[in-house]
Amino acid sequence: MTELEELVLTPGELARGVRVENVLFGMDWTGEDDPGQLAAFVARRVRAFGLEPVGVDTDDLYRAAEGEPTPGRGDFPVRLLDHLSGVVARLGCTLMVWDTGTDTYEVLVALTGGDEPAGLMHEDAPVRAWGAEPEETLVSLDCPSCSQLLVWQVPTIETLADESCDCGAVLFDAAGRPLPEVILHG
Repeated sequence: MTELEELVLTPGELARGVRVENVLFGMDWTGEDDPGQLAAFVARRVRAFGLEPVGVDTDDLYRAAEGEPTPGRGDFPVRLLDHLSGVVARLGCTLMVWDTGTDTYEVLVALTGGDEPAGLMHEDAPVRAWGAEPEETLVSLDCPSCSQLLVWQVPTIETLADESCDCGAVLFDAAGRPLPEVILHG
């Protein structure tokens, strides 16, 4: 049993052999299929831990967004996650994301007593508190000389200083900044 399971599953769920995937909410980067789904999921998980989900609601965010200019595509889910992260922190929980390398937010609620856990993994992918810096950064680009797709998974404490393509094209300077002709993928 991993530490993650002990944080996101109740003792009863652990005893029944419930898997982490069964207490996970997947939300596309563009947002919920229906307004309120994420808040309902978070409220269910908070209740599962025996807590009252006070303030776990996103209706006010949706109402406020109606009076604003249309947010950019993908901006509103970040607002929802930021809001709910703050709410669950006051309840002694942590909103977490499983970084699977896709464009889907895989959301978990962990009972942490307000502490932000670090170094958690699930199926060889990191799980981190929402808002915490990822431990690794994915960098991808097409080589400006040969058009080869290049991808690196770089720990945040490292850079791609003086990195080159197999064709010999230098891509990054000594400080790890991409050279002017190098365009990183979003």
